Amino acid sequence: MKVGVIGGTGGQGLGISIRFVQAGEDVIIGSRTVDKAEAAVVKIKEVLPGAMNVRAMNNQDAAHEADVLVLTVPLAAQKEILLSIKEEARGKPLLDATIPLESAIGGSATKCLYLPEGSAAQRAQALLPEAKVICAFNNISKSWWMVIDEPIDCDCLICGDDEDAKAMVTPLIEKVPGLRVIDCGPLERASIIEKITPLLIGLNIRNRCQFGGIRITGLDKGKIC
Repeated sequence: MKVGVIGGTGGQGLGISIRFVQAGEDVIIGSRTVDKAEAAVVKIKEVLPGAMNVRAMNNQDAAHEADVLVLTVPLAAQKEILLSIKEEARGKPLLDATIPLESAIGGSATKCLYLPEGSAAQRAQALLPEAKVICAFNNISKSWWMVIDEPIDCDCLICGDDEDAKAMVTPLIEKVPGLRVIDCGPLERASIIEKITPLLIGLNIRNRCQFGGIRITGLDKGKIC
């Protein structure tokens, strides 16, 4: 699959791109300008010398070319960028990592904003009704993505309304060493997943750490009769 990382020039997008390139996926870095995307590709090749499976495009071309989209942009840019790729994203899984933190409007990074749609992922689905939006990657610190010689010690909580799309992206996500996908159900659960992130940010600040994450335990114990 071709993975288009829309907004792939920031810390989180760059880290996700590096991990997918390392896993052997064909990665397309998207940005508002090709120059900015090309600069990100240079950074990736500095981390992974000799990598040939990564290239740069503007957001629209990246979304058109890719089979799966990953959105890694700040909340303030989410609406504009999604509308700019609306046609290209039609029918495709879109993994939205947007977190509606209060820091987007000058507030605290340990609190979530209220969104009328319920969550950033639900807003994405409302903006792109013909895309298959999946809330994903929200609770994984960008620091983890950059430690490329270690498995990521976190689960990846996802939710979405298209079961086939979730089944499609699960093995892709789990190509990143250490990640285990936990399907949390329909997209309405995104508000819960997104609100875990400010909790983790607060824990990281409290413990002077950058790697606080989440693991779900006990799911392998079978059903309770």
